[in-house]
Amino acid sequence: MARPIWTGAITFGLVSVPVAMYSATHEHEVSFHQFERDTTDRIRYKRVNERTGREVDFDDIVKGADVGGGDYVMLDAEELDSVAPGRSRSLQISRFVDLDDIDPIYYQRTYYLGPGSDDTAKVYGLLRDAMAGENKAAIGTLVMRGKEYLTAIRAEDDLLMLQTMYFADEVRKPKDEIDSLPKRGVAKKAELAMAHQLIDSMSGAWKPSDYRDTYTDRVQDLIKAKAKGKAISVSEPAPEPTGVSDLLEVLRRSVDEASKRRGSKPAKKAPDKKATPKKTAKKTARKATKKAA
Repeated sequence: MARPIWTGAITFGLVSVPVAMYSATHEHEVSFHQFERDTTDRIRYKRVNERTGREVDFDDIVKGADVGGGDYVMLDAEELDSVAPGRSRSLQISRFVDLDDIDPIYYQRTYYLGPGSDDTAKVYGLLRDAMAGENKAAIGTLVMRGKEYLTAIRAEDDLLMLQTMYFADEVRKPKDEIDSLPKRGVAKKAELAMAHQLIDSMSGAWKPSDYRDTYTDRVQDLIKAKAKGKAISVSEPAPEPTGVSDLLEVLRRSVDEASKRRGSKPAKKAPDKKATPKKTAKKTARKATKKAA
């Protein structure tokens, strides 16, 4: 059984719900060591006193804040925790909001919340059941590892899930990061229609198991190949950018390929620019007149 990374209580109103927090995710990693080039000499990092050159034990290291003029205020872990007494062991709910109202850009990491103990499981179940089906998220703040987090808690099947979030001033504005963006509505109708058809032909149900970290797989294969002295297979280069002039044709071929994979109808050919609705109607009328004659 995994050990919780945080234990405390969710509080809303006068109700206190003891919980234990567990990691819900882990990232794929390929473990590497560092070496000096052309040797097998490992590179090591040490915590060294810059004045004496001596290595310092981790327990003897404290944090210091620069207050200007070459002066620092030194703080240890206990002092940092003391400015938020009780906050590091409680998660206070301030509001319940519609889950759909939260922009995903604010989410950081996901954690599982379990009951704090068997004796308090009933109170945990009460909060979970009250939130289930409401599509609501409980918004609160949590102090953990010397940092305050904005959090969203939601009910999911038999448990409560917590997601740490960015504060509003931590989310960058796109206009400050990107110099220019294309205006809306500049695409031609035929291109937009074909793009909609491509999206429709590639649409399907969300199945997380359909996706795999193939880059990590390739790195592992690379390590095995080099260890055995085998040739290394190089990945295909990135595709060239699609030109504006052939955009419609590229979209049509993309729809055809997606349709073949799904066994659906191929893309409809883009209408001929020369064949306007009026001209087409006139041609049809002339053919009908000839037949009648």
